[in-house]
Amino acid sequence: MSGAKQMEEHASYTKRSEVKPDEIPAFPDELIHLDDIKQKLNDALKQANDTVGHIDKEYTATQQYMVQNRGEIDPHEMFQNRLALKQIDNRGALAVKSKNKLLKLIDSPYFARIDFLEEASELPAPAVFYIGRFAFTHNNELLISDWRSPVASMFYDCEVGFAGYDAPIGRIDGKLTRKRQFKIKNSRMEYALESSVNIQDDVLQRELSQTSSEKMKSIIATIQKEQNQIIRNENTGTLLIQGVAGSGKTSIALHRIAYLLYRFKDKLSAKNVTILSPNKAFGDYISNVLPELGEEPIYETGFEDIAEVQLEGVIHFESDRDALETADCQWAQRVRFKSTPDFLKKMNEYLAQMPESIFEPSDCTFGRFTAKKDWLQSRFEVYYNHPIKQRLQMIADDILDRFETNNLTEEPLPKPKAVLKSLIEMLKVKNTLALYKDFYKWLNAADKFVMPDKDTLEWADVYPFMYFHAAFEGLQESQLIRHLVIDEMQDYTPVQYAVINIIFKCQKTILGDFGQFINPNHLHTLEDLKLIYAGAEFISLNKSYRSTYEIITFAKRIQNVAALEPVERHGDTPDIIYCRSETEEYEQLKERITTFKSSGNVTLGIILKTNGMAKAFYDVLNKSCDVNLISPENAKFANGISITSVQMSKGLEFDEVIIPSANADTYCGEYDRSLLYIACTRAMHRLTLTYTGELSPLIGL
Repeated sequence: MSGAKQMEEHASYTKRSEVKPDEIPAFPDELIHLDDIKQKLNDALKQANDTVGHIDKEYTATQQYMVQNRGEIDPHEMFQNRLALKQIDNRGALAVKSKNKLLKLIDSPYFARIDFLEEASELPAPAVFYIGRFAFTHNNELLISDWRSPVASMFYDCEVGFAGYDAPIGRIDGKLTRKRQFKIKNSRMEYALESSVNIQDDVLQRELSQTSSEKMKSIIATIQKEQNQIIRNENTGTLLIQGVAGSGKTSIALHRIAYLLYRFKDKLSAKNVTILSPNKAFGDYISNVLPELGEEPIYETGFEDIAEVQLEGVIHFESDRDALETADCQWAQRVRFKSTPDFLKKMNEYLAQMPESIFEPSDCTFGRFTAKKDWLQSRFEVYYNHPIKQRLQMIADDILDRFETNNLTEEPLPKPKAVLKSLIEMLKVKNTLALYKDFYKWLNAADKFVMPDKDTLEWADVYPFMYFHAAFEGLQESQLIRHLVIDEMQDYTPVQYAVINIIFKCQKTILGDFGQFINPNHLHTLEDLKLIYAGAEFISLNKSYRSTYEIITFAKRIQNVAALEPVERHGDTPDIIYCRSETEEYEQLKERITTFKSSGNVTLGIILKTNGMAKAFYDVLNKSCDVNLISPENAKFANGISITSVQMSKGLEFDEVIIPSANADTYCGEYDRSLLYIACTRAMHRLTLTYTGELSPLIGL
């Protein structure tokens, strides 16, 4: 095509696709194709609206018929009508879901195109695949392929040239002859790029330069090759991901869930997946990713939520204390003692010998019926892989079966409760709490178990207690959850993992960063976690995408994470501002807020060391500024200015971050390195630290 002809076609289709003159894509054929797809999507949407409307009318008519003829309809017909209503409702839900997908596709139909010529193909031209959030078929023709489809993997994994993908029928090899990437928003083509070695980098740079939002966004247009391999990993039982700050590990885990829900749609649904997240703010922040990808939201929970369910009616417990705001040294020692792999090892040693010492059988006699103690002991040992109380229930059932078999004269037999009661009386220890207390006597460490109130455990004892409860009475094992995501893996102790493995016997994706410890009293390591999940596949993610090169370079001065590799996206050097007084520091902060409001950035995070410091700062700043406090009590993440602690900021990101009080008094110890590193790496584009007195020695200048 001649240059003049090409420009003529550009002009012809620019108006229809609403492309601004300075943003005209280089491919007029793509404008034609986009208009064609938009027309077909609009036709499909009209049909979807008609379907939804028809189903609504059908539902209303059936409902009205049932109301108007309530007294005349026989029970069988009433049952049939209720069944019909349920079926109509299900059809309606599917129709609405389909309609919502079409609405999202109209806004942004696809983000990539690949032309692929199969090795064994007899066709003269390659097949063209457009890749988007969802698949779209029109008149039995696949016009858009889902990003999770097998053929779409070539977009992420292959360059132009030899390529292939794993299909349900086997490996298909061939040649990619073209690869393009697009940004379509509000039905308008913002840019189109032809394939080159740097196409992914070009698009990635554009996307990373965007401002943040109050919800985590999907990354389907910028998934990197190593990320794609994790997302499409469908055979691993447990996957351990150690990812540096800003490596996208949480987003990858959520996209992996979206892929698995697509790949195994007949076996896995959103209700079969849950995520263990560090706090409610983070749960709120990530809540939009799966719905954006067309999947139902997954259930989000925490370790405290799980404990409440498992220990309801058993024992009370207090919430975890903030280690940074608790000056109780003995409490800290107890927490450290229970955070180690050695503590779990000691628990296992005690529980291994516990059944032999806890049960002292004697002859169990009811009238002329007797179960000898040796037989009871043998039955107790047969059921060795069950909790103690469950063993006794099973033995009680065996006793009654035996008595009934021998009851030739049909004499009255004992009640099941009476038999079980007689067995329970043979236990030396009557409940889990008594057993747990005995464990500390066995350890010669009675001072390491302290109850803050009657029938109330310290948080550090909750999961060890649950571990003992699993052995003594049993825990409620989840039959529903088939995939568990555990985020911020470094924040949980070996005992907590041991309990989780009892409750959730399913596939797991476990992720975090052992360079971002939040609790100074947790002493376990990544190597310890690898031992707990000895058969897991381990993956390291070392490239950081969130922050600019300058911010990451600055953060590495605080905590030298050797593996941390920043993306070459440049911005302002972080500012370190000395202030002569707290009043001057406050005025500097207000100046930065004013600059932020006129900058075009969307989110500003003011990060303090502790929750208490964040609340105090909020109480002052709230009098003159519209600010949001993110705390354990108020976990809503929103655009604008947020004040929060290092703890609550984990997993979040802001366009700009300000860290007040970056002085030697606030950040001084080795543990504070991790806190300051976490705070700095929340910033995407701009970072400012203010201080009075002496600058923190952790900031190497």
